[in-house]
Amino acid sequence: MFVTLVHVHVKPEHVDAFLAITRANHEGSVEEPGNVRWDVLRSVEDPTRFVLYEWYVDEAAALRHKETAHYHAWREAVADWLVEPRVPVRYTGILPEDPPVR
Repeated sequence: MFVTLVHVHVKPEHVDAFLAITRANHEGSVEEPGNVRWDVLRSVEDPTRFVLYEWYVDEAAALRHKETAHYHAWREAVADWLVEPRVPVRYTGILPEDPPVR
């Protein structure tokens, strides 16, 4: 399993717009072949910080995500809304061993 946690720090004045475009990206992403999970998490301590939890069956499925229209729309929209560049951190999913796959 191929997991990426994308850490995102959004300028306060853009949080609402960020949430709207991220919802659209989420809705498209969860329908992609090979997607296991695609969650949006928000920090309790700092509501301008988010983590996008992206879990795909393999790296190829994750790379196909980056070719989708919803991902490109998201990436272009948020480019100027971030305090700093987003930070993707890759992981290998261990458990559950056989997650449900779309």
